[in-house]
Amino acid sequence: MFRPLDSLGRMPHELRFPDVPTASDALVFAQRAARLGDGAVRLRAQDGLLVMTSAPLAPRTLLEATPTILGMRIIAVDPEVVCDLVVDASTLRASGETHLALPDSAVTAPWAGISPPRSGWEASGETAAATLASRAQWGIAAVAEAVPTDAGDDVVHAVRASIWGAADEDLAGLPLGVAFAAFALGFIAGEEQALIRRNGPWTRVSLSRGHVLVRGTVRNGLTAVRTTGAA
Repeated sequence: MFRPLDSLGRMPHELRFPDVPTASDALVFAQRAARLGDGAVRLRAQDGLLVMTSAPLAPRTLLEATPTILGMRIIAVDPEVVCDLVVDASTLRASGETHLALPDSAVTAPWAGISPPRSGWEASGETAAATLASRAQWGIAAVAEAVPTDAGDDVVHAVRASIWGAADEDLAGLPLGVAFAAFALGFIAGEEQALIRRNGPWTRVSLSRGHVLVRGTVRNGLTAVRTTGAA
């Protein structure tokens, strides 16, 4: 559902960044987010920081056991920019070297109404970035193999939810979709240990380029995904 940005209160017409690399970083995240999940991105700016969030995996209905998996990138923005809105990520456009123009309309995304906690996180371990990349590649291949030819959108969604929502033993029991989100959003680069923190129903996997957050219960009764061949 679309609505004019003016109806959301005080909203800027554009996002202003301190330099060209930061503006480019924001645009690249939006372009990646546009190809994942519902293609929406939440933009929250305050006190000189812009939190960009997308949902590579989220349930479509209340009856789905699919976990909500969010990808989050935090970058510097003009301190005068204050906003909290959800837009179609594909509509963000460069407007000058250090500006991104916002669309005329915002969109509604159910997952955007669920915000992870800002504090109270407790360390729960770590996992190698290489493991995330390997498991993501395995999952991508598994989805491609499982989706029938000429499958409809509902079938594709069901297959993706089944594979990406399953607990993975190589990821400390986290859904395999955590690896997919980190990989697809470009958070994995070189050798790095991703830190795992938990807070109630939320788990956060942090890399230098961004965070992946998962909320919800991984489907009970399913065997954790195991590697059966090369990723």
